[in-house]
Amino acid sequence: MKKFLALLLTGVVAAGVLSGCGGKGGGDSKIIKVAASATPHAEILEQAKPILTEKGYDLQVTVFDDYVQPNEVVESGDFDANYFQHIPYLDSFNQEKGTHLVNAGGIHYEPFGIYPGTRKALGEVAEGDSIAVPNDTTNEARALLLLEANGLITLREGAGLTATVNDIQDNPHNLKIVELEAAQVPRVVGEVAYVVLNGNYALEAGYSVGKDALAYESADSEAAQTYVNVIAVKEGSQEAEKVKALVEALRSQEIKSYIEATYDGAVIPFA
Repeated sequence: MKKFLALLLTGVVAAGVLSGCGGKGGGDSKIIKVAASATPHAEILEQAKPILTEKGYDLQVTVFDDYVQPNEVVESGDFDANYFQHIPYLDSFNQEKGTHLVNAGGIHYEPFGIYPGTRKALGEVAEGDSIAVPNDTTNEARALLLLEANGLITLREGAGLTATVNDIQDNPHNLKIVELEAAQVPRVVGEVAYVVLNGNYALEAGYSVGKDALAYESADSEAAQTYVNVIAVKEGSQEAEKVKALVEALRSQEIKSYIEATYDGAVIPFA
């Protein structure tokens, strides 16, 4: 069903761009033009349409399959907002492209989880066990922070989202951290005690975040706070009534319930 909706949305991209770019996004205060990635962002926005209709707004969603155009069309004023990115990407884009985009509100995050390998519970951890984690900087740090949050290791104070294995200060079980390219981590499930995966690779490996993860990032974790997916707008627009209405709708209980029922823990409401 999700694939069908994504295809349906993608199919109207051309029509949406042609009709949506004829004027500036702010030209009609009752029209909200949002650029989005297909999954889960555009799917979530579709669910918000009836909520905004009741408030007198016409939410128009256009799907983009890249991470550059959605920011460019908001910077130009052709769209009111976009929904596809987290704050570190937003900040990096502003710095590299000279754009003036800001966070209007966090909506969801896609959590890292610890999944069973040869051990089926965290309480079974034993001396010298191996744990596979992604080896790229951002994802490895998130994995290590999650292991720390569950009492398996302790990191050097202040290591945060730049943590590496060199920052492990206390390792009471003498765990071996196996660093692998993210896509390779699920392939060693039978060889290590646990694997730490981000949401998309967990889904691709057939894991249910909600049912299979032994632990995952909480909403108040440093990683969730940092990598929350946001509604981004051009600086100065974050206080516009229609932007506030959009964020409020996406944070509503109806949308939270939809996310929880649809994505099985791979997407979690932030607010």
